[in-house]
Amino acid sequence: MLLLLLVPLFLRPLGAGGAQTPNVTSEGCQIIHPPWEGGIRYRGLTRDQVKAINFLPVDYEIEYVCRGEREVVGPKVRKCLANGSWTDMDTPSRCVRICSKSYLTLENGKVFLTGGDLPALDGARVDFRCDPDFHLVGSSRSICSQGQWSTPKPHCQVNRTPHSERRAVYIGALFPMSGGWPGGQACQPAVEMALEDVNSRRDILPDYELKLIHHDSKCDPGQATKYLYELLYNDPIKIILMPGCSSVSTLVAEAARMWNLIVLSYGSSSPALSNRQRFPTFFRTHPSATLHNPTRVKLFEKWGWKKIATIQQTTEVFTSTLDDLEERVKEAGIEITFRQSFFSDPAVPVKNLKRQDARIIVGLFYETEARKVFCEVYKERLFGKKYVWFLIGWYADNWFKTYDPSINCTVEEMTEAVEGHITTEIVMLNPANTRSISNMTSQEFVEKLTKRLKRHPEETGGFQEAPLAYDAIWALALALNKTSGGGGRSGVRLEDFNYNNQTITDQIYRAMNSSSFEGVSGHVVFDASGSRMAWTLIEQLQGGSYKKIGYYDSTKDDLSWSKTDKWIGGSPPADQTLVIKTFRFLSQKLFISVSVLSSLGIVLAVVCLSFNIYNSHVRYIQNSQPNLNNLTAVGCSLALAAVFPLGLDGYHIGRSQFPFVCQARLWLLGLGFSLGYGSMFTKIWWVHTVFTKKEEKKEWRKTLEPWKLYTTVGLLVGMDILTLAIWQIVDPLHRTIETFAKEEPKEDIDVSILPQLEHCSSKKMNTWLGIFYGYKGLLLLLGIFLAYETKSVSTEKINDHRAVGMAIYNVAVLCLITAPVTMILSSQQDAAFAFASLAIVFSSYITLVVLFVPKMRRLITRGEWQSEAQDTMKTGSSTNNNEEEKSRLLEKENRELEKIIAEVGGDNQGPLSKGRLSVAEPQVQVQVLVIYGGSQKACRGTGERKGKG
Repeated sequence: MLLLLLVPLFLRPLGAGGAQTPNVTSEGCQIIHPPWEGGIRYRGLTRDQVKAINFLPVDYEIEYVCRGEREVVGPKVRKCLANGSWTDMDTPSRCVRICSKSYLTLENGKVFLTGGDLPALDGARVDFRCDPDFHLVGSSRSICSQGQWSTPKPHCQVNRTPHSERRAVYIGALFPMSGGWPGGQACQPAVEMALEDVNSRRDILPDYELKLIHHDSKCDPGQATKYLYELLYNDPIKIILMPGCSSVSTLVAEAARMWNLIVLSYGSSSPALSNRQRFPTFFRTHPSATLHNPTRVKLFEKWGWKKIATIQQTTEVFTSTLDDLEERVKEAGIEITFRQSFFSDPAVPVKNLKRQDARIIVGLFYETEARKVFCEVYKERLFGKKYVWFLIGWYADNWFKTYDPSINCTVEEMTEAVEGHITTEIVMLNPANTRSISNMTSQEFVEKLTKRLKRHPEETGGFQEAPLAYDAIWALALALNKTSGGGGRSGVRLEDFNYNNQTITDQIYRAMNSSSFEGVSGHVVFDASGSRMAWTLIEQLQGGSYKKIGYYDSTKDDLSWSKTDKWIGGSPPADQTLVIKTFRFLSQKLFISVSVLSSLGIVLAVVCLSFNIYNSHVRYIQNSQPNLNNLTAVGCSLALAAVFPLGLDGYHIGRSQFPFVCQARLWLLGLGFSLGYGSMFTKIWWVHTVFTKKEEKKEWRKTLEPWKLYTTVGLLVGMDILTLAIWQIVDPLHRTIETFAKEEPKEDIDVSILPQLEHCSSKKMNTWLGIFYGYKGLLLLLGIFLAYETKSVSTEKINDHRAVGMAIYNVAVLCLITAPVTMILSSQQDAAFAFASLAIVFSSYITLVVLFVPKMRRLITRGEWQSEAQDTMKTGSSTNNNEEEKSRLLEKENRELEKIIAEVGGDNQGPLSKGRLSVAEPQVQVQVLVIYGGSQKACRGTGERKGKG
């Protein structure tokens, strides 16, 4: 409705824009300018609509808003009146800076504001007054000017007992001034500075003074044991113990409970120290090392790394940290592929990392061991654009430049090896420049501490942990202050503490457990295990110096990224060598060439088959068993057709089609061999069976029937079909992959090539091949033997058995050579295909040429195109020059004559013996041909037949 009301105004021409003086008109109110550093909120209108109008309707309201730390002074809302003016135009609306509202309250005191109302504006003044028993520390007055108070905020401090009357409370501390982590070099001055600041406060332990008794533990548990017992058995009594590094803290915390002592560590990160059952009185301002692990996992996920490796020094802190990391990465779907550890010499583990192609490596070791590791890293070239190292961030900033006689690498070599590594570090210095409980900012603390150090901060061990040591004293002081009742006037007496007084220990424990204050290291609070909770700082070594690249808050899973990370290769490296799988395909030129030869062979087989069928009536063709020859031609065609699926691979077909191609290879080759070779084998078999044994097989020679030959071929083919069917059903062929050794590419890229080759195989391939090759091999050897045995046999029934024998010789030799050679060359796709396919092609060509070309030549050159019937009508007999045929005819004639002799003569019963041969009967002249072992004798005789009457 508002927009409909404004439509007539939008269509009017714009007047003078930005006039602050209202324009009285019956149409509404003229738009006014917003104040400086502020703006006007037009309800229901977009920015473009506001730009397009000059007047707003009656009753329309506008609202002033300010930017930054400013507030509106004057009317915040104006309304358009009916007379065309805005409400309260006599009072201007301004955006002015306000000063911090924290100055308007004072703990243990009162604040008086003059010269303005809330909020505190320019010119406002505050005066501070403390409650009784407190005195003001700082300026008692501050003036607001341009958003800033003129003086720091003071605080009210309780009136302390004079130093001479205060009772001493002793703290026993162990500072590692040398060793694996020389953190005491900066932490001890920080502790001393904190004691001075606490003891100067009147509102904290006003009746007590904290004093320090310390020793150098050298980060060595053995050395620490000695000093621990000195602290415990020598006066004065210590109310708390403060060890440094984890190995020492483990020893101290385990023993301290026997003396009812609270242990507060400033530099221990071992996850094992979080065990409340083992260390019931242990607290630490240094977070657990496991706090690094969520940050590491977050970075792994950010950069897409799924495989990492680790190398650690064999100490409890690093072992338990790595165990925790392993659990966390497993939950995130990341794998630790290689885990190495060492005690003092990292040479072998670093070489193993190189050999295992580790790329993303998490290193967990102390600073002195870190120099040894990276000296070996330089020697093995395990750095650069392909590698990322994750280290602990508590080392000194120039740790890799520090002289170390235990390594033989130069500073330049070390600098090159460590370039680009990532460190995760607990936030140990408050990044915000706010004042802590000690009334110091983090930067003021650093400046003050730097002045106390004897060396440059980068060369001082523990400089980064110094804020934790400083805040540890404040945590202790606040807990003791709460235990003593906040000033010694109520609660327990700290001077009554002894190693048998568990009541005071329990109260100190509860007070420590509830600690919560702002320190120079940030907000100090302990979790249920007594460990500090904090943010994690992420840094990267760029150009020899550490640069902040982000923060991570594991409690909120919040990663604050500054996008300042730099990589040697321009981008984060891969977590492993990228393996490119490439298939080795058959040479297409070879495949096409063999396919052409196979196609021509199929054409030849079809021509031979057509010739054989067309001339099946010719006597010469009939005597060669043409149906078996037809099967041979079909078998050669199937075998030649198998060349095509034999050359098909992933270049031509998909994965789903591969099993069908495998089966096609097997069936075409199997059936082609059975039909082609089986028909030839059948001829030789029956020739050998019938004609090599003269006496026993005489009857078989006479009665050799074609169906017997076809039955033999059918048995051979049936055996193959049964074997192939069982193979296909029980253990079918499928696509398998053969993998070769990785190859390095010619280009300088972080990849390796993994060649692969496709095969047709089954689970029990060797068993099936043994059955198949064994059966076929015996047939081939038997065929060679039978061909040799029948080389001198002549038979009209199978007139081409010598040509068949020649074909069997060639096929058998080619198969017996090619089969084992092809198995040996199976990993060389071109050679294996060439041997197998050319063997098929040549054997098929030889078979077709040897069997069919002589028949074609004879029929063409001699013109023997007549059938057997035609030949008989022309010559009166069917004899030819073949001795076998002559012998057969003579035997037939001989049998007929023997029958006649039996009828007309014989023993005394014959008509001739009785002399009753009738003259009236016609005389019959007979010629008897008797064959004895190949010689022929003829008997002639005459006689008369006479009736019996």
